[in-house]
Formats: sequence, C-alpha cells, structure tokens
Amino acid sequence: MLPAARVEGVGILRVGAQQLPDRHRGPTRIAFPQQPVGLLNASEAPLRRAHAAQAHAGGFAVSVSAGPVRTVSWQRRIDAVASLVALQGVHLTTQLPGQVTGIYFHSGQHVRRGERLVQLDDSNQLAQLASDRAAVALAQADYQRAQRLFGTHAASAAQLQTARASYERAKAAVAGDRSTLAKLALSAPFTGWIGVREVNLGQYLSPGTGIAALDVWDPLRVQFTVPQSRIALVQVGQEVHIEVDACPGQEFTARVTALGSEVDPASRNITVEARLPNPKRLLRPGMFAQARLLVGAPHEALAVPAEAITYNTYGDFVYRVEAHKGEQVAVATTVRAGETRGGLTEILAGLEAGEQVVTAGQLKLHDGAPVRVAHAAH
Repeated sequence: MLPAARVEGVGILRVGAQQLPDRHRGPTRIAFPQQPVGLLNASEAPLRRAHAAQAHAGGFAVSVSAGPVRTVSWQRRIDAVASLVALQGVHLTTQLPGQVTGIYFHSGQHVRRGERLVQLDDSNQLAQLASDRAAVALAQADYQRAQRLFGTHAASAAQLQTARASYERAKAAVAGDRSTLAKLALSAPFTGWIGVREVNLGQYLSPGTGIAALDVWDPLRVQFTVPQSRIALVQVGQEVHIEVDACPGQEFTARVTALGSEVDPASRNITVEARLPNPKRLLRPGMFAQARLLVGAPHEALAVPAEAITYNTYGDFVYRVEAHKGEQVAVATTVRAGETRGGLTEILAGLEAGEQVVTAGQLKLHDGAPVRVAHAAH
C-alpha cells in the first residue's frame, strides 16, 4: 500500500510510472493500491490459454437446432389468389329519364325474373297510348272500307295501299308507346338477390343512374390466373380448393369450367374459371379467396423444414450436420428447392433421406464450423 499523497490546489500526482492531474481545490489525500505486474500476468494466463486452445481447435461449438430430411407424400399444386364473381350480376339502372313514383322492393330482397322493382312517372305515355289506340281504330275502319270499295271497283289499288299503310303506322305507334311504358317500369331481368336501394320516392333519375345491384349467388364463379408454363397442367373438371378469410377453417370445393382463350401478353398468365356451389349463401361476389389446384397424383418426395433453407443469389443451401474427427460440424450444401407448404419445403436435389440439417442458428455458422445440436426434431 502506497503512502497517502498530499496535494495542494492543482498539481500532478505521481503513482508508479503514471502522472494523474488533480483539480481539487484544497488539500486532498488519495490512496492507491499497487498490484505487482507479475501477479496481473498470472491472472490473465488461463484466459490466454483458453483463447489459444480455441484457435487450435477451430472455435467453440455453436449451439443449433437440427431436423432430419424426411420422405413425405407430396402432390404438386398451383396456388393463386382468386376473385369470386356472380354467376349473373348487374347494376340496375333506367334507360329513360323520369321521376320515381313507386319502389316495390326492399334492400337484400330475393326477387324473381320479371318482378317490377321501380316505377317512373308514365302519365304522359299513358295519354299518348290512349290517343294512338284511337288512331288505330280509325285507321282500321278506313282500311276495311277501302277493301270493300276496292272489291266493287269503287276504289283504286293505290287508295287501298294508302289505307293499309296508315293502319300499320297507327299500330306501330301503339307498340312504341307500350315499349316506352315498359322502360319506365323497371323489372328484374333475372331471379336473384337485390342489393342496397340507392334511390328514393320522388327522385328524378337520369339514364345510367344506379338503382341497386342484382346478383345470383348460387353458384358463384371463381376466377384466377396461372402462368403460361402451367397451362398444360390445368384441365376442365379439375377440383379447386377455395379458402376465404370470411370463413376461417372452412374449405370449399369448385371445379374448373373454362380456360381463357388467350394469354395476357403483359403478364403471360391465362385466366381460369371454376364453378363454386354456394347453397348456404356464405360467400358473396367480390370476395377474394385463396385457390389451390391439385395437379397429378401424389408421389414420395424429400422435404425439410422451411426454415432450414438459406436463400442466396448464388443458390439456395442448407447446413448439414456431419461427424468429423469425433465432433459435429456444419457443412454448407447447395440444394434445389421446390414448393413450400405446411412448414415443409420440397427438396428436388442435394440431400438424402435421414440426413440432419440445421433448422435454427444458421446466422452463427460457416462451412466447417463445429456445432452442438441442442434440440433435434424427429
């Protein structure tokens, strides 16, 4: 133990070979323990020997998790994001302008084909129809009279033809009035479910103004696209498994009904359409869904946990666990990976069944690094 040093004001305190500045105002007594250099070196010796052993052995073993390369039953499939489309669906609108005088449906109602839904003001057209019917009666009488006169040679053929033309024009005018009246009374074009009403009594509608949506929900059409490279794998009649977020845990089955007539030149994809029964009306047009199309028959394939694969621009690889000189080491092995599903990735080349691969801890590894399997999956 060194004797205490008395320092006045700011000065330099010498301890061994060091000089320390002291900025205390007033006398200060500071005591420093002194440790022999030889004792410090002796305490570092075990640590230095451990580092030397680590360098000689190639490093401490890294704790990792590992799992086996499995042989599983595998079936090729095509996954796609699909849209649900109504078998028939329109947004009802009027062809002629007019004021709404009657609404004969409720939002969400099931309507049948031909059922009247909305009525526009038709008072002028009804009056015109009455006038044209009277004209038809008069033209018919004139035509019949001309026929009798022509039979007695009291009228010419030209007079008969003129009377007949007038009669036909009058009937056409009545037909036009009835057509206009039919357009002012909007009816359901097909049986289906009507949506939310968008008009009110007394509202003036212009041509093209939306009234409500009308859709057929059962069955629904499922539309999705597949790459042109997989067109040969899709056939009419194949099953398509459908999942939607609105019905978690449920899977619906559709069947392919048609393929598009051409490939989209921008995306090089082709549209596929399937028919999906919807008897419980759980699904609605416009929903998006996950479509899974099974291709071919199941076959045996090698698979590893998806987290075992390290993806790299130079090629995908895994770390195999091998025994080398009495210890386990990680060996980087290039693989050719296939599809991933259910937490497993298909291995097309690079591994054999039963081999152990690292599933966790890859970031701490390099090729040939010693490892210790802390957890092994079965």
